Amino acid sequence: MSSWIDVCSVEDLQPDSGICALVGGRQVAIFFLPRRQAVYAIGNFDPFSRANVLSRGMIGDIGGEPMVASPMYKQHFHLHTGVCFEDPSVATPAYRVRIDRGRVAVQLPE
Repeated sequence: MSSWIDVCSVEDLQPDSGICALVGGRQVAIFFLPRRQAVYAIGNFDPFSRANVLSRGMIGDIGGEPMVASPMYKQHFHLHTGVCFEDPSVATPAYRVRIDRGRVAVQLPE
């Protein structure tokens, strides 16, 4: 089981950037990429620097795959899976996210 949690309005998102939201007691980095017409949600915790900073990272793509570069040590995390491009044994959680009637919701596992 899992539950959808209402987080914010779409208008609260920053185009081509990230925000951090406290969702069910977890820090979640939410990224809005309007050119892809996509919203992504991953854990905000950077496992390399051990700091909650991924929402402040630079977004882009590697080989056409959407990613965020950690602002600390610059590792790249896949926005679909949360897996680190440089070290696939390291990942941050990835969450399903949706927009419904202008509201952003994140699905957390139970």
